[in-house]
Order: sequence, then C-alpha cells, then structure tokens
Amino acid sequence: MKPFLGSLPAQNVSRETIERLELLERELRRWQAIKNLVGPATLDQIWERHIVDSLQLLSLAPEAQTWVDLGSGAGFPGLVLAIAGAERGLKVHLVESNSRKCSFLRHVSRLTDAGATVHEARLETVIPSFIGKADVVSARALASLTMLLEWTEPLLKAGTIGLFPKGRDAEIELTEARKRWTFDTDVLPSLTDSQARILRITSIESHS
Repeated sequence: MKPFLGSLPAQNVSRETIERLELLERELRRWQAIKNLVGPATLDQIWERHIVDSLQLLSLAPEAQTWVDLGSGAGFPGLVLAIAGAERGLKVHLVESNSRKCSFLRHVSRLTDAGATVHEARLETVIPSFIGKADVVSARALASLTMLLEWTEPLLKAGTIGLFPKGRDAEIELTEARKRWTFDTDVLPSLTDSQARILRITSIESHS
C-alpha cells in the first residue's frame, strides 16, 4: 500500500485508483522538470503533501456528483478527486487560469480517464455558470477564507458545500471571515497534518 493510504480506510481506494494516482505522480515528476508545477521541496512527499491530502476530501461529501475546484494548479485536490471519484461517476470541474497547468491537467485527465473538465479561465467568469448546479466547491492554498467566501458566496447561498483545507491559522481566518458573513462551519482535522484543518462551510449570509 502506498504511504499514508493506510490512514484513509473510509476511502476504500481500489487498486485501479491507486494505479491511476501513481500515473499522476509519474507525470507530475516528469513535467515538473520543465514546467515547475509544484514547490520543489514537496516532491519527496507527493503522496502525503499532495495526493492523500487531497484524497481525504472525498469522504466529506460522499453523495456529491458535481464538484468545482478553484485554482486547481497541478491538480490538488481537484484532479485527485476526479481520478478517485471516477468509479462513482463524480464529475469534477477544474478551474485554472495558468495555461501550462491546464495543459498538464488535460494530459493527466486523459491518461487516467478521470471525470474532469478543465476550464482555462479566471474563476470569477466560471462560478456563475455553476450556481445551483455544483454540489461541492473546493480550493486549496489559493486565498484567505475571506476571499474564498467572497468568490463562492453565490454557490454557497444556492446550497453548494464549501470544502477548504487550511493550515494552522484556520481559526484566525474563521474569525476574520465572520466579520463579514454568518455561516455554518465544521472544523475538521486533517489526516496528513496535525496542525491543519478542513473547513466545511454551508448556509452563508452577508452582514451587509
């Protein structure tokens, strides 16, 4: 079993899914030498820092069918979720404005038969088309929670669940965001970092 997959028993990761995730790993290492897709210091911890850290989100929305991932970068969490969720018919929309990263996302999505659609655009132009249609919206290492809520408020108001992985400053970000909005949130532990948290946000209302 791959490192850290043992910490995700609820995922019930199939052998075929692991093989596709290994393909993602190989392609990331190959492209990294030319495209610099992720921080070089994280290459030795791809499974812990990127793949499993992304994979843990899947069990937090087990009924989701349509997932929008903002600022997908090299595919974390969105492409990992598309690969792992393909067997249950999950459709993931990857929103990324960087053309070289979009090329990588499309390439790996084809190789792995992931249920992913890549949107090479700014997120502000894509979000309106998913109001009332997305079950989940996610973003990892993209912006502060205040900014994420600013962008995703129309989705959250329409019933979309927000899943936002955060680091040790999660509570500080929550305090700042509550100055502008009232929302329901679950602060969940990360399985890959004892100091990190996953914020599951629903039912948002602006104070203004």
